[in-house]
Amino acid sequence: MRQKRWLLFLLGFIACILFFSRGRVEGVKLKSDDGQPVYNHTLALTLVEYTSAVYMSDLTQLFTWTCERCNGLTKGFQVVEIVVDIENCLQAYVGVAKDLNAIVIAFRGTQEHSIQNWISDLFWKQLDLNYPDMPDAMVRFNQQVLLSSGFLHCQVHHGFYSAYHNTTVRPAVLGAVKRAKKIYGANISTIMVTGHSMGGAMAAFCGLDLVVNEGEENVQVMTFGQPRIGNADFASYYSLLVPNTFRITHDRDIVPHLPPYFYYFPQKTYHHFPTEVWVRDLNVLKLVRFGVEKVCDNTGEDPTCCRSVMGISISDHLRYFGVDMMCETWRQCNIVMSHEMERYSRKDSKGNIFLSQTVPSTKTKTLSKTGESSL
Repeated sequence: MRQKRWLLFLLGFIACILFFSRGRVEGVKLKSDDGQPVYNHTLALTLVEYTSAVYMSDLTQLFTWTCERCNGLTKGFQVVEIVVDIENCLQAYVGVAKDLNAIVIAFRGTQEHSIQNWISDLFWKQLDLNYPDMPDAMVRFNQQVLLSSGFLHCQVHHGFYSAYHNTTVRPAVLGAVKRAKKIYGANISTIMVTGHSMGGAMAAFCGLDLVVNEGEENVQVMTFGQPRIGNADFASYYSLLVPNTFRITHDRDIVPHLPPYFYYFPQKTYHHFPTEVWVRDLNVLKLVRFGVEKVCDNTGEDPTCCRSVMGISISDHLRYFGVDMMCETWRQCNIVMSHEMERYSRKDSKGNIFLSQTVPSTKTKTLSKTGESSL
């Protein structure tokens, strides 16, 4: 009995140490006293739930925010638009979280059996990034950056870039952001963009797009298990324009190690942008499992964070903060939607689906699940 008490005391003591050492921040403080972005554990726990929800295939439940994953820290969320790109097997949603005073944009990651997604993921060829006024934007954010004098050569992952920019996703998302501001008023000033895996890559491109091409000033990006999406010049360009960005990596998750980074060719290889937050699993006597968080340096390739271990785990990729990051079942791009949703939906000539809300409403909460159709 005495040994059991000592064991329980020891486990409780270790739990307290880990809890306070991982930098948990109560509330939603997003900047330090000097104006620099700070990692917020509570916000991460919230956004991971939003990211998990985008994997839901029942569009009726997702649109009405009644799905099994649409609870916890995300209660009260109002969906403005869901876009399902059938042709490229992509899904995203835009809505308003009043407790965060923010528009939230979430992108779905790779579907397990989607050939289109895997082609995008494995297409490692780099593409030149030529946003309008790129040098001017660099000067505007940092007068001392020599990259703005013509040495800037940003290259990005062709597949991930195209998944966001060259599909129905981008115009639908940008249109929904404008509509959300119109519906909910100017008080919603923050835009939070999130995603997992390939969805994290799309979230990063969306965040940059909102700043550079749409003129948004308060954009925050948090991704989970995101792969590398560009070269070192792109990482510098991105980090200057979207400084409030955090990439969460989980222990030995394989995806943040891809495409590979070659230490001896830092300017020629793929390169992560900052800031990484590495969540390392720690087992105590094989009885209790804790997540210990480390906020990494500002290089994007901190050798003491996820790069310090072999990225060999798929299971670490599919679960973040204890939340599943995958669809309910293993299937290829199937969705389910009740016939009652037709008044909120439209299709384009390619069969892509858009569910839109034009005014704040709770009427959709009473929709039944009868008459469902599967696509």
